[in-house]
Amino acid sequence: MVTLAEVAQHAGVSASTVSYVLSGKRSISATTRERVEQSIRRLGYHPNAGARALASSKSNIIALMIPLRTDMYVPVMMEIAIAVATTARTHGYDVLLLTGEEGPDAVRRVSGSGLADAMILMDVQLDDERLPLLRGTDQPSVLIGLPADTAGLTCVDLDWSATGALCVEHLATFGHRDIAVIGEAPAVYERHTGFAERTLEGLRSRAKELGLRVLHRPCENGYDAMAVTLARILDERPGTTGFVVQNESAVEPLLALLRQQGRAVPEDVSVVAICPDQVAVQASVRLTSVAIPAQEMGRRAVEHLVAKLGRRGDDEVVLLAPELTVRASSGPAPAAS
Repeated sequence: MVTLAEVAQHAGVSASTVSYVLSGKRSISATTRERVEQSIRRLGYHPNAGARALASSKSNIIALMIPLRTDMYVPVMMEIAIAVATTARTHGYDVLLLTGEEGPDAVRRVSGSGLADAMILMDVQLDDERLPLLRGTDQPSVLIGLPADTAGLTCVDLDWSATGALCVEHLATFGHRDIAVIGEAPAVYERHTGFAERTLEGLRSRAKELGLRVLHRPCENGYDAMAVTLARILDERPGTTGFVVQNESAVEPLLALLRQQGRAVPEDVSVVAICPDQVAVQASVRLTSVAIPAQEMGRRAVEHLVAKLGRRGDDEVVLLAPELTVRASSGPAPAAS
């Protein structure tokens, strides 16, 4: 491997000058800086990360805390993670991925060890146990999610309350009066996960304003779980003609079960999903849906974090407006046809 001394010899400067060019701790003339940078490129020199961290008290690493739970749709989580990693790299940062369910212990480990310069937290709950620790440290952080209390925090998220309201409004325009919400697995609501709770709150609030009836049922993964959930819904509300699905794994089982029962989509029932576009367009019926802007969320989280690292950013809440795309799964309620 090329050493710093070899770069200095190639550029015709001292080793300390090369070090100052790399660290930016002292002013170096433009001519000398350019000569050193050319030598770095030609020799393919890469500073030793450990030595650089010791010298500058910086690791140039962002910790991404993304608990991978079995009751969450992992592809969306990983799409956000990839967006975080690629955006961080453009700003000169690498990403340390923490996938365990350590909670506050993970925050303590990162903030107390110098493993990373800053943190991005996902899978945010309304009363997240990690937040008191974040507020008590000087280490910059950004949440991809929205807790109940956002004071002293920077948050980036889809506006889930508006998302729920938008789904209800769309079905209401087609005359649907009885709407069933097929939600995430029960454990997601037991943890009071922010995105699920806020979607439900926005949906119920708007439905009440529009005079609609709403029945919410969580659903575990799998065809059998969806069959039981659908049977419960139709037993309790046999007049249900509109479905909102916030559970990617339930989409195809729901469509298959409706076909088996002779309920045509959208002639007899309409289905609106909150899911990635890929899931919506590849379903057996192309779904009217609100997309999850995973890449945008990851990109914006990093940009806000980099601004905070550069002492240019203040705490703020950034909510992305939902967009509903109409496809083949929604239409007039039977009584309104």
